[in-house]
Amino acid sequence: MEWLNNKPKGSVVYVSFGSLASLNEEQFEEVAYGLKYYESYFLWVVRPSEETNLPKDFEKKTQKGLVVTWCSQLKVLAHESIGCLVTHCGWNSILEAISLGVPIVAMPQWSDQATNAKFIVDVWKIGIRVPSDEKQVVRRSGMKDCILEIMDGDKGIEIKNNVMQLKDLATSVVGVGGSSH
Repeated sequence: MEWLNNKPKGSVVYVSFGSLASLNEEQFEEVAYGLKYYESYFLWVVRPSEETNLPKDFEKKTQKGLVVTWCSQLKVLAHESIGCLVTHCGWNSILEAISLGVPIVAMPQWSDQATNAKFIVDVWKIGIRVPSDEKQVVRRSGMKDCILEIMDGDKGIEIKNNVMQLKDLATSVVGVGGSSH
């Protein structure tokens, strides 16, 4: 949280693939360099069991990036410095992002996550899905392009507006008199 406190509003890309999704070494490298070459701030949660998949020259703490083994996702997503979430599209992460008004870069891995990504992109219009190649690997250039579009592009403005509308709806249904109160 201290690291986030020193970053401008909406400037940090938060990356988390949940507690079960595992990226292979090639995918780890592509994500790492996609974040590094985006040249903006990022906070990446990498489980201790997967730290060895990080590229050898990839620094865990720099001016631009921080790799941690765990953090309170709700606290991070609620922080004003967060600009978007790169996620595996697990349902809990989606609900947390919606309830806190955070746009999504969708990178589904398995199970219901592809369907969840479809809703994120095509139905709710609160994110962008990163394309994968014939080997089902998301390449660094695709990740960089999607992050740039959400953080700085015209489509990102529309996505941010849409996710804020859903946040307001979510807040109202759990508030006093709401259908989930």
